[in-house]
Amino acid sequence: MSPAAEAASRLDRAFAAIDAANADDPNAVEIDGERRPKEQVHAELMTEWVRRLDPSASEEQLIAARAHHLRRWAVPRDSEPRDRAGYLRWRAALRRRHAEDVATILGDLGYPDTSIERVQAIVRKQGLGRDAAVQVHEDALCLVFLQTQLDELAAKEGHDKMIEILRKTATKMSPVGLEAAGGLTYSPEGAALLGEALDG
Repeated sequence: MSPAAEAASRLDRAFAAIDAANADDPNAVEIDGERRPKEQVHAELMTEWVRRLDPSASEEQLIAARAHHLRRWAVPRDSEPRDRAGYLRWRAALRRRHAEDVATILGDLGYPDTSIERVQAIVRKQGLGRDAAVQVHEDALCLVFLQTQLDELAAKEGHDKMIEILRKTATKMSPVGLEAAGGLTYSPEGAALLGEALDG
């Protein structure tokens, strides 16, 4: 087997292991008429976006995309108080958990420590603003959010809070990411919210 084929096979095994770990997600979403585990669907969309935004994305970038919310439900939001400080602690705990879980999977597959550490750094979003790969990861995260959760969150949070959320989302995105966001299909309500947020 050539080195390229071997790397592709190893990446496929990593994806399969991550997908299997996400298969127990008790939360489901409907896509193409089929209800599937939410984190499996989001992981696939994340991987697709990273490939679209960076056609030369490394193996580590793609694995980080696939594992970005690895077993997210295992750290429920109610594990921390529902205030700003609690939210930030919860997000930090999630990033640690995702990085630890993907390290275990990659270690079992024989990935070298340098690759595992790079995947963990991207999952933790270390170097955001300085590391191009981490920015691509952040753009993909924001695009998956806009693609799959905009209307649901807007219904829960209300107009003013949603405008604030969308403005914060936009500030985290690169010009390339924002351009991709402009090409998504939104509901009339979602498009109006996004337009107002970006105009502001």
